[in-house]
Amino acid sequence: MKVLYNIVLTLVIVGALNWLLIGLFNFDLVATLFGTMSVLSRIIYSLVGISGIISIGLYSKINE
Repeated sequence: MKVLYNIVLTLVIVGALNWLLIGLFNFDLVATLFGTMSVLSRIIYSLVGISGIISIGLYSKINE
């Protein structure tokens, strides 16, 4: 599970940085690197979203 949580955390950070770039500079890093709504960029967006959902469960880990 530790490997999964590390992957999830990395993807959440990537998503957060991408939203920061969108908010400050109107620059979508994922779309720039992989194409606007290409299959690969849609996979990355989906993985970031799933990682966000999984990271909700990390709140219970904080209290351990």
